[in-house]
Amino acid sequence: MAGIRVGVHWSVLVIFVVILVGLAGGGFRDAHPDRPAWQYWLASGVTAVVFLLSLLAHEISHALVARRNGVSVDDITLWLLGGLARLKSEAATPGAELRIAGVGPLVSLVLGVLFALAAGLLAGFTEAGLVVGALAWLAGINILLAVFNALPAAPLDGGRLLRAIVWWKTGSPLRATAVATTAGRVLGWVLVAVGLYLVLAGAVFSGIWLAVIGWFVIAVATAEGGQARLREMLSGIPVSDAMTPDPVTVPGTTTVSEFLTDPRYRYRHSAFPVVDDGDVLGLVTLKGADNVPETERATTTVERVMVPVGDVPTPHPDDPLARLVPELQANSTHRALVLEGKRLAGIVTSSDISRVTSWLSSSSVWRSRTL
Repeated sequence: MAGIRVGVHWSVLVIFVVILVGLAGGGFRDAHPDRPAWQYWLASGVTAVVFLLSLLAHEISHALVARRNGVSVDDITLWLLGGLARLKSEAATPGAELRIAGVGPLVSLVLGVLFALAAGLLAGFTEAGLVVGALAWLAGINILLAVFNALPAAPLDGGRLLRAIVWWKTGSPLRATAVATTAGRVLGWVLVAVGLYLVLAGAVFSGIWLAVIGWFVIAVATAEGGQARLREMLSGIPVSDAMTPDPVTVPGTTTVSEFLTDPRYRYRHSAFPVVDDGDVLGLVTLKGADNVPETERATTTVERVMVPVGDVPTPHPDDPLARLVPELQANSTHRALVLEGKRLAGIVTSSDISRVTSWLSSSSVWRSRTL
């Protein structure tokens, strides 16, 4: 959609079922009694689908604005607690961060207003009672989504807005992240506490759901805080300090059978750059090659099963290592091909990042930088 991959996690089925059963078995039936059962189920099913599309519109807006501000988007995934647009890198300026974060709640708010207007226009038609009820529910849930996401706490959109403001005021994106993630952990614990209170008060389902959301907010905010500290630790370190120079490469014409049986490739690493006359074509993994049926391995080249170079981070040796970290985390291979012009200079893996951070953590260099 709009050139962006969209995925659906199996847990989305939980959202669909909860909305379907909740509206068909209670909400719509109580508000509009004495209707045929199929009408309740049909209206509830359509409402659930439109709500999921509303979540998708929210995330698509983030992705589109991110691309307009020079931030690449890996994909969008809908799951149990809403949606997630995975960005390959961070915004370069507070203004870009503000635009990327702010558009999501704005889209949800606009959708809520549009659904409310549509419900108001149809309210005069007695035969449209279920339709009005569905539109009113969609209006309320989208406005609630906009308000909740605007709360100034990471990982919510409001946390990104808070980060942008603190970044603009202080000039420090790391300090801004620390403020936003601290607010996120506070909000998460508040939600957990309120959820537990609701459980004790008898509202078991609502309480558990709120506690789960709070725990998710705490976990993600804590993870973002850890990533910020990692970027601070790696500040000033170039990619060349972490990369493995002149890695073993695989010619693109090599068959999968040759690749899997050649000791040069089988026992040293789990992924190798693919080249053709010095040009870097991509990255082939042992796992990807193993997935090729044995009957096809002798006739299938690694070029056909590799990850194209366009789908792998390609930093320059002098690029900041801190900037590469989120790209590695978002990339499915967790590797980067370091290019100097068109020449392959090296390869960086998540293990290389861990090695550098371990050295910095234990060295007097890191301790002196933090004093």
